[in-house]
Amino acid sequence: MASDEQMIKIVGDQFCVPYTMQLVVKRKVESFSNVHYDVFDTTGNSLLQVDGGVWNSKKKRVIKDPAGFPVITLRKKALSWKKQWQIYQGESSEKNHFLCSVQRSNALQMKNNLDVYLASSYMEDGPDFHVTGSFTSMSFKVWKGNSVIAEVMHNFTWGTCMGKESFKLKVYPEVDYAFILALTVIMHETDKV
Repeated sequence: MASDEQMIKIVGDQFCVPYTMQLVVKRKVESFSNVHYDVFDTTGNSLLQVDGGVWNSKKKRVIKDPAGFPVITLRKKALSWKKQWQIYQGESSEKNHFLCSVQRSNALQMKNNLDVYLASSYMEDGPDFHVTGSFTSMSFKVWKGNSVIAEVMHNFTWGTCMGKESFKLKVYPEVDYAFILALTVIMHETDKV
């Protein structure tokens, strides 16, 4: 769990709440070239949306608020051995809007593990966060040091075979749920490639 004394704010403090947050993420391939994610709380309120192309060379996902305004943009580096993604504020790709970098822990790995480097300490003392996946499913945990700050459970259904998937996110208190959503999207996209 996240420490009571320290808020884990990557995207913004409006995405950090003082209680454990349960979210449902629904992923749907809308067409041959577009994928869409919707994020809901347990009462069905829409919190965030993610849009992006499936078959473009520059993979880009934009996370938007319910009004459609860009919150963050996820961009995959084109020629990256460890399948690196970079996260920026808004819909920017400017250096001064860079938040963090996410990449596979090892280029040749069987299960999907990711390392997250914040812009403030980019590649200095090792990763700021670590994401550990499972051999058998898309479920994973997000770690800061020795503490689990979020858990993501993949719900396999027959809809999964037809381009519809869902995930349950458990985000611990004072942890940025938009950041955890970004890691969920990147984990899923990295695993599928």
